Amino acid sequence: MKPLSGLTVLEEREGTGRSAQKGDRVVYNARIYLNKGDEVPLNSTQAAHLPQEMVRVESGVTVVDHRIVLGRRQAIAGIEHALLGMRPGGYRKVRISPHLAYREKGVPGLIPADAVLTVELWLREMAEGGRVPAS
Repeated sequence: MKPLSGLTVLEEREGTGRSAQKGDRVVYNARIYLNKGDEVPLNSTQAAHLPQEMVRVESGVTVVDHRIVLGRRQAIAGIEHALLGMRPGGYRKVRISPHLAYREKGVPGLIPADAVLTVELWLREMAEGGRVPAS
């Protein structure tokens, strides 16, 4: 991953296959934590409003299968940039500065303004320029 001001890789495990690039359709899972370590219950909050096929429970934890095309700004900048270069099956834990996340707006009731986030990412699937296979 190319260094980006405001994004720090804390931990990483390689996946297999080709590295994700802009234009690739990917499926990823994320868990978001505030700087003091409290988990943001974003997956549980989103699960109530998403189609059931996008939501799973693994070891008692609600997980959302996010489907995006890298480079189209369909996720916060810090997450999109952290996914670049990952391989399917890979894992990254990153620290994201506010300017690459929710800035001064935050997410009311979940993420305070100007919050530094720690995000765990798992790249599940990837399809170059095409449709991501159903899980």
